[in-house]
Amino acid sequence: MVLAQLGDRAESFTQLLTVILVFVLVLGLTYLTTLFVGNYQKKRDQNRNFEVIETYKITNGKYLQLIKVGGKYMVIGIGKDSITGICEVPEEEIKVAPDPSAQPVESFRSMLDKAKQRIAKGGSNNDK
Repeated sequence: MVLAQLGDRAESFTQLLTVILVFVLVLGLTYLTTLFVGNYQKKRDQNRNFEVIETYKITNGKYLQLIKVGGKYMVIGIGKDSITGICEVPEEEIKVAPDPSAQPVESFRSMLDKAKQRIAKGGSNNDK
């Protein structure tokens, strides 16, 4: 009787470890697939003549987009069933925001170290 209970517990523990292992494996495969697809799309979109500079939502399903076609900037209206050219904008009037991906990203380790230092000093999050 006692041996049967130990066997059941060992089997349950083995099943739990198997489920956790399969979960980690699926999570890893999902990460790698997402990384691959993102890199593929980034490479595919390089050296193209069309580039969306900015999108502004007006209402549900209606947007204004500032696009660059070749060397010209244009504003287009996008609706549910149509796309309309609105106007061409001179390049001098365009204010392009800096690319956030070009800025250096602070590592999680450095953020964690800063948080530990603030806690050790007894400071709040508002201190800089």
